[in-house]
Amino acid sequence: MKAKHSFAHIFRAFAAISALTLLISCGGKAAPTGQTYAPGTYTASAKGYHGDVTVAVKVTKNKIASVRVLKHGETPGISDLAISGIPKAIVDSQSLAVDSVSGASFSSKAVIEATTAALKEAGADIEKLMVPGAAAEKEADVELSADVVVIGAGGAGMAAGVSAHQNGATVVILEKMAKVGGNTISAGGAMNAVDEGSETAIKNKDSVALHFKQTYEGGDKKGDEVLVKTLVENAWASVEWLQSMGMKFLPEPFTVTGGLWPRAHKPVDPVGTGFFKTYNAYIEANKGIEVRLNTKAEKLIVENGKVVGVIATGKTGNKITVKANKGVVIASGGFGQNVAMRQEFNKQWPTLDETIKSTNHPGATGDGIMMGREVNAAIVQMENIQLLPLGDPETGSLSGNIETDVEKRIYVNIEGNRFVDEGARRDTMTLALFNQPQKKLWIVVDAHSYPEGTVKNNFNETIDGLVADGRAFKGETVEELAEKIGVPPANLAATVAEFNKHVASKTPDAFGRTLYSVPLDKGPYYAGARVPTVHHTMGGIKIDAETHVIDVNGNVIPGLYAAGEVTGGIHGSNRLGGNALTDITVFGRIAGANAAQGK
Repeated sequence: MKAKHSFAHIFRAFAAISALTLLISCGGKAAPTGQTYAPGTYTASAKGYHGDVTVAVKVTKNKIASVRVLKHGETPGISDLAISGIPKAIVDSQSLAVDSVSGASFSSKAVIEATTAALKEAGADIEKLMVPGAAAEKEADVELSADVVVIGAGGAGMAAGVSAHQNGATVVILEKMAKVGGNTISAGGAMNAVDEGSETAIKNKDSVALHFKQTYEGGDKKGDEVLVKTLVENAWASVEWLQSMGMKFLPEPFTVTGGLWPRAHKPVDPVGTGFFKTYNAYIEANKGIEVRLNTKAEKLIVENGKVVGVIATGKTGNKITVKANKGVVIASGGFGQNVAMRQEFNKQWPTLDETIKSTNHPGATGDGIMMGREVNAAIVQMENIQLLPLGDPETGSLSGNIETDVEKRIYVNIEGNRFVDEGARRDTMTLALFNQPQKKLWIVVDAHSYPEGTVKNNFNETIDGLVADGRAFKGETVEELAEKIGVPPANLAATVAEFNKHVASKTPDAFGRTLYSVPLDKGPYYAGARVPTVHHTMGGIKIDAETHVIDVNGNVIPGLYAAGEVTGGIHGSNRLGGNALTDITVFGRIAGANAAQGK
């Protein structure tokens, strides 16, 4: 099978970005009627998500010849398609009226604005260039077949696809978005796993049994015990599986927000890009996996009670039918961006309407759950929707979060007062935040977290860059920091002093906090604003430990498997921080292997 949109194509940009230069040049269509330029190459910049994006635009008398991105600071793996695709779209259409890349809107906007400025300098009639180019012609309908069909090219889907192939299957992976990655590619990267018996686990007094206890009890004992056991007992083997394919992790585990224990393993590569570089390397080295982007799965094909394929729609509206010889895996993610579904099932939060943003990528709209319902799959625990107190006030994303680990930071409200145990469960912290003025907190850290301005947070952003962009604030003293963020200096100083007393004594404070390491006593000090944001939907399709989809009568649906956030019943009412990447890898591997073997 030959992929129309290969997964490798997406990451060619990743390598090019390291050189900070990417060239997209092609013939292009003729310029709009009457459009002329002063021939030459023009350079301009526009503000992206992480600073300026600079482009060079070459024009002839009547054509945009090329658009080059010379320099940018956008996040690799997330912005790649905008950095590569937007310039190509402008050249191909000879128009500035091109679509932004979902999930990379800031980067897309920056490339378009910088190109616009360059073309204006070249004497272009910008108004004419804002007319869309010709629409793409509808492509022919397509019929394909493979042993295993996977719906979704996020972390769970890619794990399932690679695992299925390792178990002898040919694979087609369908992804409705223009890029792979789902929520995983922009995740913080923390993956919980216990290497039981290792020096690290012994030092941290950690065990698989403790991981089970904290996961199960952290979800108020509402998770399926068998699924929780499967998760924790296969966690370290999944880390080793990734390592066997070349993925690298930092040597020491840490405590991620809401993780409750230092067992999160952080990839060397930024955010979630390491997972996809790993899967990409496997796919490039092996034949038999096709990844089709811009392909939206619409319906499961059922014959004689067995799921045997998927009907999908291509980018131009054409029908794509993929028959599965052995099995179909639904790995399409949750519904964090579907406001109607959030509101329909919400029982816990004051509101989950459009005023509450989400960390999720735009494609997290619950499609797989709805497809499962159409074939009588049981849907469980949809009311279990996790929020974080760590959303960017403008976008809801986790980027810009200045905390590096739980032990070294505090949360204060706009009055400069702490209001919660910062080492508590995620739901506990977020509910407390809903009760604060403006539903807003400030994370406060010091030079223990950022000894140099070039030190990066968990999202590959330097603290100097965040301060320069106005997304974080810096003060040489606690009082100076308080002035910059608009909280009473005396309150913040007293708050920090009281916190430091408990760091010294290692005793629980008024909020019950027990996780400490160093005091906040070393300038400069930093603060970043955060708000509640929808992070993870823990309800979905019911599965068993072998990832078979279970119907409303408690029976296995033949030929159908599911993994990742599209499933429900693993995490209960609250997911521990760091368990999501474990979930998608553990159950993605199981789903792929079982689908390949028809088990």
